[in-house]
Amino acid sequence: MFKYITRRLIVTLITVLGATIILFIIIQFLPGDPATVILGPRATPEIIEEVRAKMWLDRPVHIQLVRFLYNIVRGDLGTDVLNYMPVSTLVFNALPYTIVLAITSILIASLVGIPLGTYAAAYKNSLPDKITGLLSISMIAIPSFLAGVLFLLFFSVYLDWFPAMGGGKEGDILSQIWHLILPASSLALGWIGYIARIMRASVLEEMTEDYVRTARSKGLTLRKVIFKHVLRGALIPVIAVIGVGFGNLLGGAVITEIIFHRPGLGTLIYNAIQSRNYPIVQGGLIIAVLLYSLVNLLADLSYGFIDPRVRSD
Repeated sequence: MFKYITRRLIVTLITVLGATIILFIIIQFLPGDPATVILGPRATPEIIEEVRAKMWLDRPVHIQLVRFLYNIVRGDLGTDVLNYMPVSTLVFNALPYTIVLAITSILIASLVGIPLGTYAAAYKNSLPDKITGLLSISMIAIPSFLAGVLFLLFFSVYLDWFPAMGGGKEGDILSQIWHLILPASSLALGWIGYIARIMRASVLEEMTEDYVRTARSKGLTLRKVIFKHVLRGALIPVIAVIGVGFGNLLGGAVITEIIFHRPGLGTLIYNAIQSRNYPIVQGGLIIAVLLYSLVNLLADLSYGFIDPRVRSD
């Protein structure tokens, strides 16, 4: 297990490093000059060049990259070019809202999708299985941004059941939960269908194994076979999907936070792009990449613990 964990850690570090370098290079080609944003359009070329020199923007790209990576290792994500605040402060103030949204969404998707897929597999080719398949495909086909708009119009505007905007009052947990239900549900909708389809296929595959036939020949009911034997193996691909899903939900949270005017990392990055505030864009994206990689690492380790065959492979 130690070798397995070591290998996964090395792959994760390489992934984070590679993604950070790619993001840095891409941002270099984006339009807009941070020095001009700071000083405004009336600044003289001399002052602009002086600020660019202080920000190392006049250096070659590879020198800027080395300095950028060195600062990240030190925990320095840069400085907001408009308010002169540390980017790390802004990012970590917004991050909890996005993490809570993504975790709640994947929990909703898992708590609904796993039982739905298991039930469909247990009654293969029956009417409930066909209805479940139709619902799953329908949910997958609806983009998260469209689900957000529809949920907002129906549940907030038409029925007035949930608040339309914001993240809730600070310190008021019930208010924050109430503001979280609608965006989390709209973000989870597509993943409910996806997890249900993966779970159904995985359970059906496990049902063909020899140990299942042996258990059935001993007189165990289908319910006992599924819950005591099949689910453990069937959950392995689902756990992997959930790990990837969390990373994708972080990306989907950007649009969802904008639709529901919810504070979070997505809204912070979006506003920074609008104002050409590239240090915030870089810092926010790097933290998102780090979260994505860590969640996938935890997913790899978790199904490594569940199934020894994964560790040996």
